[in-house]
Amino acid sequence: MGHEPIFWVVAVISVLITGVSKGGFGGLALLAVPLMALVISPIQAAGIMLPILIVMDWVGVWTYRKYWDRTLLILTLPGAVLGIIAGGLLAGYVDDQIVRIVVGVIAVLFPIYAVTKPSGGDAFIKGNRPLGVISGVVAGFTSFVAHAGGPPYQAYAIPQNLEKRIYAGTAVMFFFVVNFVKVVPYAMLGQFDQTNLTTSLILIPLAPVGVLFGAWLVKHIDQTLFYRILYGIIFAVGLKLLWDGFFA
Repeated sequence: MGHEPIFWVVAVISVLITGVSKGGFGGLALLAVPLMALVISPIQAAGIMLPILIVMDWVGVWTYRKYWDRTLLILTLPGAVLGIIAGGLLAGYVDDQIVRIVVGVIAVLFPIYAVTKPSGGDAFIKGNRPLGVISGVVAGFTSFVAHAGGPPYQAYAIPQNLEKRIYAGTAVMFFFVVNFVKVVPYAMLGQFDQTNLTTSLILIPLAPVGVLFGAWLVKHIDQTLFYRILYGIIFAVGLKLLWDGFFA
């Protein structure tokens, strides 16, 4: 696996895409595991990506250390931890295809809602505390089983209408905690064997490159355009996940 040229091409692309996502363009990271799953198993791909995600999170936390929303994190993170615990307990029983379909449905429907909603349509979601907790639980669970926590989190976070850097920084902080909590159950499930860790270490130097480029894009792109791009990315990722869920 590790010495096949096609694997390394796909892996490098996946890491750079994930870095741009971690730099603020949430949603792109969902493509990493499906891309790598073209050449290795999804389970191994998830194991390889987690250490890389954690390094990216550290870069992202430093980049956005002054830009994040405390209230949103307090609301969503406890649920996310519960979702991760549930994912660890149910890891042997969860069908990856079902997870892809559920996340794909959320990812496709949310941008459609965002574009077609009536004026003030975000009012139901904005500040809705129970929805925030539910969003955190689903994001934690899907992040654990498929590194696919983006859409459930974004479905609640985007309607809060945060300034673009506050939105990006809060997402970075949220997934920094989520990925760190995932380390123990991943280790218990044997995801950090020598092959996976060696591959992760080789790819890790690419992590800061993608994150810093993503942060640069967020800083220099108009806020309206930023959210339009974000909706487009989430929609495309949703279609990819639905395709994988039904036909892979």
